[in-house]
Amino acid sequence: QVQLVESGGGLVQAGGSLRLSCAASGRTFSSNAMGWFRQAPGKEREFVAGIYWSGASTYYASSVKGRFTISGDNAKNAVYLQMNSLRPEDTAVYYCAAARTSSDIRLLGPSDYWGQGTQVTVSS
Repeated sequence: QVQLVESGGGLVQAGGSLRLSCAASGRTFSSNAMGWFRQAPGKEREFVAGIYWSGASTYYASSVKGRFTISGDNAKNAVYLQMNSLRPEDTAVYYCAAARTSSDIRLLGPSDYWGQGTQVTVSS
């Protein structure tokens, strides 16, 4: 059974920083890319950042580019999200995800791997 477990969420003031971590486990786990999505109250889940293990290519949503940095450790099946200069609009549940059937890390769906989510709240 594959599990993705996130950690590092919490409450922070605007302008502050948080670092999210995610580790994948399970004998059958295999993925060429991992990433982060988020869902704010009343909104659809949206792509935040992704990383492909081959070539270490990274992708970011325009709303977080320059403020967030994704990194990972393929050998550990781990991915991290360093979030700086946080804004109240970054408040959301952040989900770690890994590609299983999707080829585009920005378009993961129900058939891919997902974590349970971790709450990030940014106060003004």
